[in-house]
Amino acid sequence: MKKLLLLLLFLSLLLAVVAWQGWTRYDTFLHSSLAIPAGGAVFQVEPGTTGSEIVKQLGAKGFTRPGWQWRLLMRLEPHVYQAGEYRLTQGSSPRDVLNLLSSGQVLQYRITLVEGWTFKQFAAALASNPDLVHELDLEPGAPWPAFLSDLDIEHPEGWFLPETYQFTRGDSDRDILVRAHRTMKNALEEAWNSRIEDLPLDSPYELLILASIIEKETSLDDERQQIAGVFARRLNMGMRLQTDPTVIYGIGESYDGNIRRRDLQTDTPYNTYTRHGLPPTPIAMPGKASLMAAAHPAEGETLYFVADGKGGHTFSTNLEAHQQAVKKLIERK
Repeated sequence: MKKLLLLLLFLSLLLAVVAWQGWTRYDTFLHSSLAIPAGGAVFQVEPGTTGSEIVKQLGAKGFTRPGWQWRLLMRLEPHVYQAGEYRLTQGSSPRDVLNLLSSGQVLQYRITLVEGWTFKQFAAALASNPDLVHELDLEPGAPWPAFLSDLDIEHPEGWFLPETYQFTRGDSDRDILVRAHRTMKNALEEAWNSRIEDLPLDSPYELLILASIIEKETSLDDERQQIAGVFARRLNMGMRLQTDPTVIYGIGESYDGNIRRRDLQTDTPYNTYTRHGLPPTPIAMPGKASLMAAAHPAEGETLYFVADGKGGHTFSTNLEAHQQAVKKLIERK
């Protein structure tokens, strides 16, 4: 009987030692860092991936050694893993990694669509982005994407708001354009609904056209409303807008960086030197500031403006003063 008790005591102590050693190894595992490189690593979780499959993938990358500690952790702390692309950082513990992969905080990418770009420039930026899925033919020379009809757009110019858009792996160029179109529609509606009385524009689309011209004329916020004021007064008086950016847009691919007298005299639907009123479509993608400027032109009497050679413009109320400003600009060059 005594020998049996001693045997049981020995076995109990042995089990306790084994348990203690096991717990110590597990605790060390919990507080250890995976072998993730200093710059971090991108890890992809496919839909339906299980915890054991994730551990195998981590092991295959050399970040950890699969073992019973992982199985115990996943049993004690169960997770539902969210599909997507994650950035693992150096110093992450096993618990940190599993929490991240179940958080849905997937890796975000960015693409910036710049104010004043044309749709062709938008398309080129989307087509060259390596992180987007390319569903549309947006290469140079390609026709307008057929899906524009789904957005009720005949001519895409102006209809996409220039901003920085975040996206995740698997998003497409189509997704970005749909989002940019939606945000432009909202911004245009806000500007149109807040417009001043007696604005010489008949529709939100005309406001979009005018905003695109303002966007191409200046990048200075404190000039946008002044330029909008010049154009609004010209429209009210029946004067031609006589703005170079519309002529350049009408020249198209043959524009070589210089506007010549013959360009100003050659009639196109976009030549505001030969035609009254607004051009038939926007000429670029205006930002929110230009939309609001078009809806809220500055009061005053100026009817002309010309570059001042310092990044801004000189505004004039009459042709004589304008010609003097042009002369100064030429002398400065």
